Amino acid sequence: MGFNITSIKTSSNGAWQGDNPLNFAFPLLIVQTTLILVLSRFLAFLLKPLRQPKVIAEIVGGILLGPSAFGRNEDYMHRIFPSWSMPVLETVASIGLLFFLFLVGLELDLTSIRRSGRKAFGIAFCGISLPFICGFGVAFILRKTVDGADKVGYGQFIVFMGVALSITAFPVLARILAELKLLTTQVGEIAMASAAFNDVAAWILLALAVAIAGNGSGQQKSPLISIWVLLSGMAFVIFMMVLIRPAMKWVAHRCSPERDIIDEAYICLTLGGVMVSGFITDLIGIHAIFGAFIFGLTIPKEGDFAEKLIERIEDFVTGLLLPLYFASSGLKTDVAKIKGEEAWGLLALVVTTACTGKIIGTFAVALMFGMAIRESLALGILMNTKGLVELIVLNIGKEKKVLNDEIFAILVLMALFTTFITTPAVMAIYKPARGSSVLTHRKLRDLTNTGESKDQLRVLACLHGISNVPSIISLIESTRSTKKSQLKLFIMHLVELTERSSSIIMVHRARKNGLPFINRPRRGDWQDRVTGAFQAYSQLGRVSVRPSTAISALSTIHEDICHVAETKRVTMIILPFHKQWRGQGDLQVIDNVGHGWRLVNQRVLKNAPCSVAILVDRGLDNGAQRVCILFFGGPDDREALELSGRIAEHPAVKVSVVRFIEKDGLQSDGVVLKPSASKCAEKNYSFSTARINTAKEKELDDAVVEEFRSKWDGMVEYIEKRSSNIVEDVLGLGQSGDYDLIVVGKGRFPSRMVAKLADRQAEHAELGPIGDLLASSSHRVSSSVLVIQQHDTAHAEEMPVAKVEQNEHEMVKGDGDAGMGEISKVV
Repeated sequence: MGFNITSIKTSSNGAWQGDNPLNFAFPLLIVQTTLILVLSRFLAFLLKPLRQPKVIAEIVGGILLGPSAFGRNEDYMHRIFPSWSMPVLETVASIGLLFFLFLVGLELDLTSIRRSGRKAFGIAFCGISLPFICGFGVAFILRKTVDGADKVGYGQFIVFMGVALSITAFPVLARILAELKLLTTQVGEIAMASAAFNDVAAWILLALAVAIAGNGSGQQKSPLISIWVLLSGMAFVIFMMVLIRPAMKWVAHRCSPERDIIDEAYICLTLGGVMVSGFITDLIGIHAIFGAFIFGLTIPKEGDFAEKLIERIEDFVTGLLLPLYFASSGLKTDVAKIKGEEAWGLLALVVTTACTGKIIGTFAVALMFGMAIRESLALGILMNTKGLVELIVLNIGKEKKVLNDEIFAILVLMALFTTFITTPAVMAIYKPARGSSVLTHRKLRDLTNTGESKDQLRVLACLHGISNVPSIISLIESTRSTKKSQLKLFIMHLVELTERSSSIIMVHRARKNGLPFINRPRRGDWQDRVTGAFQAYSQLGRVSVRPSTAISALSTIHEDICHVAETKRVTMIILPFHKQWRGQGDLQVIDNVGHGWRLVNQRVLKNAPCSVAILVDRGLDNGAQRVCILFFGGPDDREALELSGRIAEHPAVKVSVVRFIEKDGLQSDGVVLKPSASKCAEKNYSFSTARINTAKEKELDDAVVEEFRSKWDGMVEYIEKRSSNIVEDVLGLGQSGDYDLIVVGKGRFPSRMVAKLADRQAEHAELGPIGDLLASSSHRVSSSVLVIQQHDTAHAEEMPVAKVEQNEHEMVKGDGDAGMGEISKVV
């Protein structure tokens, strides 16, 4: 069925009135968009185990939807992607592309590029020059071999081929580096800086290519026109940098954090500026996306304004509109055009030339700058990453009729291949040392038992956001000794790495300083506020504060935490609980940052190289002036008691220790815990599978308590509580309101009283039975809770258990659950 483009209507009257919605622009656009999103997300899911960036799935999805695969069915193409619908689809996709390039401009920090130094510039220059020159030879062969390629001017064709082979996709590279945890290695830092140089150069070369290509008619034109286009483009850039950049700096200042809110008028003004900038460069004769990119460069990277802009538009642009651009590219890509040995040979030639030129150029210069062979090779492979920028160049080349269908398909496959191999190739070649070979396992008790150190207490405190800062300050303040001991505090802001640019934009504020991502201080930044809050401690309380930011996927961010704990010889890691209470009494509100962060805590507890504490905050920002330690026995409780000794040194904090002892007459019943693989670890408490001498443990408990009492006699309140129902007694202490903070051990080797709780349904199993009781939202506990796990590699393996009531002197043999023949008996 033929269509007159001028007669196409936007929406139908509905199926009941005989209209087919697929014959109308808007309903068809909805169907196309849904199909594109579903397919690209499905492919991204399939490629996730291969650690491929999302751009790979979107490019493949576009190719599959086009004439290369599904499009071979003519009915499908005529019904879902008819030719009359393509201008509508491409217009919507171009809007997404326009704003995405604005986001790319926001990501690039020109000041950091200027600071990158001679090495990054040299690597970027050679990494562009060699493949660009190689593109001359490839262009010559393609023009002689591919039918119709010689109809375009030689200069236009050479420039487009050179740009296509030489560019590096900065956004895709940043994502790959973050996924591989290479951002703070020497390779990662140089790759990011070089890619930033490369990105700027690519856009300059693209503007040159567009200016030379002209109107796409394929006809030769006067060189004066290209010169006027270039001069006008340069004037536009100067105008934006000299006049618009200061204006946007003023706008960003008006939207600074001190003013609390950002006026919608400024957001609308900025988004309108993107459109106007795109229109001007299109008017000049350079593609509209160039104007959006330059406008993005004018936005100040300091402060919150850039991040607020990203929050407003990023998900809509990258999640909905940008996949449409990849799909429209795929619909133009017909792999069937590459037929015959000669065509596939040309594809191999283009891929080999692109990879060889980029990798060898980068590799050689990196060696000249003194980098190791493996690092230089990994850098070359990373710089060979293609992606969206490549597709933009190719699409513009096809639009200007510089590239025909066969060359376009060859170059799209080249971009796909080079990006696909980046991650596996770098993983195979380059594995940076994490420093685990010199690991020193530490716990608080070590500092007491060795002469090394009360002056060497090192704590790593992790934060989800600014809301965790007051409670961390209060907790650290309570442990701050007034004696000569020095406290080194490492603050780590945990940021989830997502598909969003707002995660990656933080990388541009990073510098290598021993921690994963340490941001440079910025006005109004959270590090300034944290550092300011601890400034008084640095002067009065001998607390040294080191702020940092870890940006990683939730599935691997625990590796960053544990790595810092290793390299900085941290004694204790403090983690915020995934829930936080706000308000008091019936007006309390629970903020939940999500189950993913709970899993992070669980992974840290399992893999940490030191002791770990999880802080359940119920308003600890008011200070921890009354602290209670609940002691049942075992390594974790002894670590909690050790911490209470440090808290007791603070003159403003009142410490109470409550030791629970079973009432007389109740000791005759022993408790046996049997490993049970059939139980869910999420809903059941897990205990250590290690064998332990319970008599020796009891001796250690008694000795530690006796030592503590003799040292702090008269300064710490000590209570022995004989209990027949520890659930009621523990909850009574938590609900009383007598304590700001209750400290408990996780209880991986539980006492008999705690072991009796093993069969209770767990709400937060990672906190252990007592910690879970106090952290439960249904028990109306008013105190904040600190749950401590002492570090010991022998106790690392844990498993859910089943409880068996036995006579105290019976031994029970295992039934083979979880492959274990022994049963842990608690007496």
